Amino acid sequence: MSVIDRVTSEFSRLPGVGPRTALRLVHHLLRTGPDESRRLAAAIEVLAERVRPCATCGNFGDEEFCAICSNPRRDTSTICVVEGSFDVGAVERTGRYGGVYHVLGGRLSPLDGIGPEQLNLRSLFERIRSASGEVREIILATNPRVEGEATAVYIERQLRPMGLRVTRLATGVPVGSDLEFVDGTTLAQALEARREM
Repeated sequence: MSVIDRVTSEFSRLPGVGPRTALRLVHHLLRTGPDESRRLAAAIEVLAERVRPCATCGNFGDEEFCAICSNPRRDTSTICVVEGSFDVGAVERTGRYGGVYHVLGGRLSPLDGIGPEQLNLRSLFERIRSASGEVREIILATNPRVEGEATAVYIERQLRPMGLRVTRLATGVPVGSDLEFVDGTTLAQALEARREM
């Protein structure tokens, strides 16, 4: 296997990168010269050596505790549970949430062999117990797919005996859309999640 084929194969293993895009990336690096390739390789090496899951929430960072968990201005009484670290970024971009997070590292998917033991659930439950009643709300922000819903239901059932407020992100009609183009399931969820004005 040639060096170009090998690098192309490695790029194509990345999510969302097919063989053609991988080959374009390789040719881009070849056109821009060896300095850009070295910078990319050095950045990836640092990523592999220094970035690790936060000891508290499981979000990625380059210290023992991520920037959110180590921020004293965050509201530790509210924990937003997400499937992956990229979901933390999505919630943070809203600018509307000031609590902390817990990253599961996936979602329940029995067909793929992912059960509760494969997720970062035990540390969530221990985190809540060790907080001695300081945690008041858990926001379940798993994706609104079958696996995400099953994960949210499982977590809610585990948390129910603890007497916490457990909420779920609302789902429904996207802002800027017309009702005639919204699918029936989404519209039904929007009706169920309606609120007072």
